[in-house]
Amino acid sequence: MALTCRHRLVNLYNSSCSATESHLTTIQITRATDVLPEEEIAAVQPLVDEINRLKIERNAIVAAHNYMTPDIFHLVADITGDSLALANLALEADADVIVLAGVKFMAETAKIINPEKTILIPDLAAGCSLADGITGADVRRMKAQYPGLPVVSYVNTSAEVKAESEITCTSGNALAVVESLGVDRVIFTPDQYLGKWVASKTDVEVILWEGSCMVHERFTGEEISDYKRDMGDIPVIAHPECPPDVLAEADYVGSTHGMIKWVSDNRPRKVMMITECSMADNIASAAPDTEFVRPCNLCPHMKRITLDNIKRSLETLTYQIEIPQDVAERARRAVTRMLEVGRQD
Repeated sequence: MALTCRHRLVNLYNSSCSATESHLTTIQITRATDVLPEEEIAAVQPLVDEINRLKIERNAIVAAHNYMTPDIFHLVADITGDSLALANLALEADADVIVLAGVKFMAETAKIINPEKTILIPDLAAGCSLADGITGADVRRMKAQYPGLPVVSYVNTSAEVKAESEITCTSGNALAVVESLGVDRVIFTPDQYLGKWVASKTDVEVILWEGSCMVHERFTGEEISDYKRDMGDIPVIAHPECPPDVLAEADYVGSTHGMIKWVSDNRPRKVMMITECSMADNIASAAPDTEFVRPCNLCPHMKRITLDNIKRSLETLTYQIEIPQDVAERARRAVTRMLEVGRQD
């Protein structure tokens, strides 16, 4: 089995808890008292204070994805959530500047639906294996291969790909989006595993692009089965970007928002969470009686966002997201259609 450790924030994100030869991932156990101890808050407080001062000066907010590190998520974020929540909340935000503490496609999505606002990403290298694995030209080739079929693109895509799509979706509404089109067949890009999960829940034929998330594809059903056997009767909740053999071991499959809701509704004593490693840190404080057990795979792109580069982003108003007008207009139609479907989890 992988190493078990009760982490401290600094240790976890410096990867002091390493995997054994038999597993790619480590097991982390998180309790509410583990997240942001007082001495760690004190260490970053001057930086947090400066970020908050800059937010007032710039009329800015920080929008943080659920996979951000706890210092960002709990200490400087003004709005938090999954991709769909951030898209909705960014649209409603009364701010001139939005700093997207996430990855580039999220910042692009915020710009698509807030064209008049200044959208900043603190590090342009904060990419995504899904978004980087498909282009607008790839979508056009698929459309030529399957003429007349609508394209549903996961929000984890570039603005260019969104512009070639009839509608976008998130993991929280992918099934509803596919079924909202009222057709027998759709093209689904780019996440093959999310697409396969949707296909298992609908009579609509789903034609897949074979992309995957570099974090979620590392989990295996055998690994999860071994953990369950060794840990006893523990509920497993998993993100649908995981491979099918992982999802077959899960008691609940859903978006990060759906997983948070599941924990809130069920209040388990322990739960195994199969998604990016920071997630449990960020919800543990709202579920103090739950112990989160998670095979720990970190997203290197998400971890490029730090308090330091958020501060620099606000100081220098970099890096600004700009999207060509024709691309933004077509992408906006696809994203707006997704928002009209709304959240289904």
